[in-house]
Amino acid sequence: MASIRLERNPAPKKKPQDQSKLGFGLYYTDHMFLMNYDAGQGWHDPRVVPYAPIALDPAAMCLHYGQEVFEGMKAYRGADGKIRLFRPRENMARLNLSNERLCIPLIDEALGVRAVRELVKMDKDWIPSEDGTSLYIRPFIFAVDAHVGVRPADHLIFCIILSPVGAYYPSGLNPVKIYVERNYVRAVRGGMGYTKTGGNYAGSLKAQEEAHAAGYAQVLWLDGIERRYIEEVGTMNVFFKINDEVITPALQGSILGGITRKSCIELLRGWGVKVTERALSLEELLEASRAGKLAEAFGTGTAAVISPIGELKCGDEILRVNNNEIGPLSQRLYDELTGIQWGKIDDAYGWTEIIETD
Repeated sequence: MASIRLERNPAPKKKPQDQSKLGFGLYYTDHMFLMNYDAGQGWHDPRVVPYAPIALDPAAMCLHYGQEVFEGMKAYRGADGKIRLFRPRENMARLNLSNERLCIPLIDEALGVRAVRELVKMDKDWIPSEDGTSLYIRPFIFAVDAHVGVRPADHLIFCIILSPVGAYYPSGLNPVKIYVERNYVRAVRGGMGYTKTGGNYAGSLKAQEEAHAAGYAQVLWLDGIERRYIEEVGTMNVFFKINDEVITPALQGSILGGITRKSCIELLRGWGVKVTERALSLEELLEASRAGKLAEAFGTGTAAVISPIGELKCGDEILRVNNNEIGPLSQRLYDELTGIQWGKIDDAYGWTEIIETD
């Protein structure tokens, strides 16, 4: 088993003092994890080192051809003082799913989890403790060959950085307004929609910009072929409670397999709630709303956990969901997931891993 070299930062940064103003992705800790890949040698030299800029050749392939992938996960400081990770092995498995699609050499998933644990342990003093705060963990891999030519890279870097964060949306758990996108598409089957790679997010910016200009927090994406079936909401998976059934779009190659999504499905089924993964057309959703059958709608993701949807704008039609209030099922899911993540309730599913600190 590869050992991870540790190098402590001799000049630690000043930590943010007001945890209520952390925002999201504004601060970064004292250390980062690095590991190199070279063709013929494989992945090597795993190390935790002082956080610093990474030098890149202007011809680095990641800058020209977008061969890069990333993940998003969190560490939580519980009221008991213990530090917990939430399903980190799922994140590393999904990272390798993205790697395979983008012709990036697979990583040792167990080593990836160990790297996260060592890095979080090194920067444990950065983990905030106020309700709703956490330490965001961003693993990513990118090609560094100095080569202007399209081919899989021979040289890559695996990096992990950490950021103390508050709520992803400034509105917190208040319902958000969503704009149904009819002009642009995010992904198609056979493409890269099921991976976490920068191109998927860059391609969403134009629609998101237009939605923000119209006063909406995010967009609801439809399928890229017929532009009829619901896929994702912004950077999250999406769920709709219609009558007594919870429906979420099936994973068919164009939708990211969210770990929070998977956890919500497992929780709901454990509670005896009917959950269906299937194609859901926009027209079916509109009809359910018109008939008063749409009880709740919410997005799920690592950053926001649960994001209730209070309003959907589809052309000239506006759907208001549950009087623009968080629904009881959305609230229960949020309370259960965050309760497990922060150690407030028992983890009956074995989803959390405790990081032992000195």
